[in-house]
Amino acid sequence: MRGAFIQTVSGRYLNVLDPQPDDIDIADIAHHLAHVCRFGGACRQFYSEAEHAVRMADLLPPRLKLAGLLYGAAKAYAGEVVRPDIQDRPPLQHRLTAAVEARFGLHLSGDDRAELAMADARLLATERRDLMPPDNIDWPILTGVQPLPERIWPMTIAQGLASFCAMYEQCRAWSSSAQIRLRQPAAR
Repeated sequence: MRGAFIQTVSGRYLNVLDPQPDDIDIADIAHHLAHVCRFGGACRQFYSEAEHAVRMADLLPPRLKLAGLLYGAAKAYAGEVVRPDIQDRPPLQHRLTAAVEARFGLHLSGDDRAELAMADARLLATERRDLMPPDNIDWPILTGVQPLPERIWPMTIAQGLASFCAMYEQCRAWSSSAQIRLRQPAAR
């Protein structure tokens, strides 16, 4: 086996330098994200990337919920890369994100990506307020971004995993019913 392979919890192998959509598995994503701590572990208590993903999906309209849930799915395979801005993501994460989007049929417009980025920023502002050590330092990425009104009380790993799986099933159900509605002939 040549390349940069990782073995996932399901036993699959994924070449992170050349990820293929068929190698991406939702159960691996869910399990891995539930065990990856946001902020590289620097938050005051464990807060999983899976919980972050569920909260992202909750902020978005139905057409973008699955994209929000999978917005950080590359972290399931490459871990949490602490970064100042989304444009600073390494090429590895770009390749993984492209494979995830292809696997789940996500075709996102520039406007969709902007809406996802805004939801992520609002959630980041909220997470910073509720989960990070308090300080008086401005984070430029959060300039003008208001946190959500509700506080975050982190879930356990098991709760984060279950919530991620439940949200994925909701997204699939919504997607299936939307496709059925689109296929029905127009009333005469």
